[in-house]
Amino acid sequence: MKLDVRRAVADDAEELIRLRIVMLEAMDGAPVPPGEWSRRSAASLRRRLPAGDAGLAAFVVDRPDGDGLAACATGTMEERLGSPANPEGLVGYVFNVATDPRYRRRGYSTACLTALLGWFAEHGVRQIRLRPSEEGLPVYERLGFVLEHGPWMVLRPPA
Repeated sequence: MKLDVRRAVADDAEELIRLRIVMLEAMDGAPVPPGEWSRRSAASLRRRLPAGDAGLAAFVVDRPDGDGLAACATGTMEERLGSPANPEGLVGYVFNVATDPRYRRRGYSTACLTALLGWFAEHGVRQIRLRPSEEGLPVYERLGFVLEHGPWMVLRPPA
């Protein structure tokens, strides 16, 4: 069965944030309340999604039984300095891969992610990164992602 996957538009912003909350709760194992962060994120999506190839894309599957989204995959690309393994310096980052719990195990997220990988390929992105959840790991491995280990660090300066 071929799924109808489409590129998200500005009107999908609130549903993309709803699915982001689903994903964050699954990854963190705790409730994630909406708030200022979700309002700002939705505003960012409404501004950036209509820009076409502005470095951000989301692909979605609509709910088969009503309004809203069943699943999504969102990604960004950026241009860094090239390297021998990535001469163009283009790097993709996948985030916000989520399926509404009522629609899991139907291939919706895989279909969205496959469309997103196609978007990266169209733009010549040869290195794509993501942070997998335990549940999503088998899906990513089937699509060719491999686990990397390395010394990542983060700095969160005070506001």
